Amino acid sequence: MYLVFVNLDPDPGRLLSSLESLGGFFVLRGPRTGRPAVPTLADAYATTAHAARSVTGEPDPLTFRVRKVVRLLAAPEVRIGVSVTQQGLAARLWSVALGAAVLHGQVPDLDPRLLHWDADAGAPDDLWLSEVRVLPGDAATLLRLVHHGHLEPLSAALRARHPVAAGLLRGNAASALAGAARELDRWAAGHGRADVADRARTLAAELLGHPEFRDTGTLDGTAFRRRSCCLYYRVPGGGVCGDCCFTRAPRSSPTATSG
Repeated sequence: MYLVFVNLDPDPGRLLSSLESLGGFFVLRGPRTGRPAVPTLADAYATTAHAARSVTGEPDPLTFRVRKVVRLLAAPEVRIGVSVTQQGLAARLWSVALGAAVLHGQVPDLDPRLLHWDADAGAPDDLWLSEVRVLPGDAATLLRLVHHGHLEPLSAALRARHPVAAGLLRGNAASALAGAARELDRWAAGHGRADVADRARTLAAELLGHPEFRDTGTLDGTAFRRRSCCLYYRVPGGGVCGDCCFTRAPRSSPTATSG
């Protein structure tokens, strides 16, 4: 069980600012004046908001983001845009949570009602908190904050709007978690922080060993091989990712990678 708490800091502002050195996917901004009004992720996940906007023809934030990704990638299928959209958010959420947990033993409260998302921004996704509250950085808290708080409602919202397999999205979530652990491992190696690498590996292994993710792939250190595919190989000029279930892009059967 992951119980190590280090560098405890009562200042939540410093908790967020310390994440910036880890790279763009780990950045989480706190409250600030003058920011444009953008919805919270709770707003984005809400099916009632989607239904209301569908009447007026105005896309809800998730639909807007998926359409933007499809357009920018020239993706031949909407489900590719769905996959990339979901994996991008999953990578941001896992990175913030895992980075804070391994550096400080604490995490910012990622309640979707507090976490704002600019669906029109570039990658990595722009996220900021309207209020910074600090919670323990153990695996159970991370699972509650990221998986139950975000990835489950995000998956449900996307699948209510678009035809995409639940297994694909769970594989994306596991891949994003393993990717965050790998980035922390690289950072730790470059900064002489073996303690950070050890904590990142331990916490990632505990999370990926949970029943929610146990069947999504295999983890060896920070190397992960998933049992599904994110469909990026179907983007013009795209290929298979480093943790894909395929070693090379399939030539046919476009539905073979949906689960």
